Amino acid sequence: MALSVAVSAALASPVVMAQADDYAEVNRLMRAGQLTEALSKVDQYLAGKPRDPQMRFIKGVIQTEGGKPTEAIATFSKLTEDFPELPEPYNNLAVLYAGQSQFDKARAALEMAIRTNPSYATAHENLGDVYAKLASQAYSKALQLDAGNPAVAPKLSLIRNLFAVDPKGVKPTTSVTAPATVATKAPVAAPAAATPPAAATPAPAGGNAQQADVEAAVQAWAKAWASKNMTGYLGAYASNFTPPGGQSRSAWEADRKARIMPRNRIDVDVSDVTVSVTGDRASARFKQDYTSDSLSVTSRKTLDMVKSGNRWLIVRESTGS
Repeated sequence: MALSVAVSAALASPVVMAQADDYAEVNRLMRAGQLTEALSKVDQYLAGKPRDPQMRFIKGVIQTEGGKPTEAIATFSKLTEDFPELPEPYNNLAVLYAGQSQFDKARAALEMAIRTNPSYATAHENLGDVYAKLASQAYSKALQLDAGNPAVAPKLSLIRNLFAVDPKGVKPTTSVTAPATVATKAPVAAPAAATPPAAATPAPAGGNAQQADVEAAVQAWAKAWASKNMTGYLGAYASNFTPPGGQSRSAWEADRKARIMPRNRIDVDVSDVTVSVTGDRASARFKQDYTSDSLSVTSRKTLDMVKSGNRWLIVRESTGS
């Protein structure tokens, strides 16, 4: 999967354009399989910007793909220390640990990823895979200790069949972006809200206008976020919005203010918007480029929305591919 360059179009200064060129060149080298050259380019870049989280993450990806798990683990571990708010380094640490059959370490890393971003769908799936691996080990041990137990063998067989198609199971990310794949396993779609039908289609009457209204609401939400307009930003969420991780609404709002207000600069660019509308409910899926003082993140996001009067308000948001 091609690396996404997390640079907002609004930041088209010469410095940022040069940074985008660096990312693009590393991306090109990686796609061409020139990992040694890509790593050299990354090291040159980091010599001048040693704290850049995205390029450091890419370095870990290159080390992983180049068969250097020890170096990759060191790179991702340092990233979790310097940028504990990023879930992707934890996820990729889990992938590396799982590849070494260190499933307890993989579990701990994934739990940190989910604690950092409770809506990170890939980490949730990976955690399920790791728990299944741990279950397999436990069932195997139980069978060794008590071969006559008739309940263990079917459970062990079920777990083994589950991983027969893709024994690697756990998936890494390829940038501080939306989840990517390992081997041939397909990426996981971000979960949709339970209320709208899965095959939601635009309403026959006025459907295009409704879709335009939903997209306008998404853009207004992004603009309020970027301008640190907390009244407009928090007002974009419905009264029955479900905060991630089981937080209360007041705790979630306090957390959002603490994350947003200290930033000197925030840019939120929304693109590739796809909207589906069913009655008074809608789902908007899009690419989100977030850039702040020291962080650039590209992700796929889904906002599930409900119409309240003449406004479309957010009832659920999730991040993933």
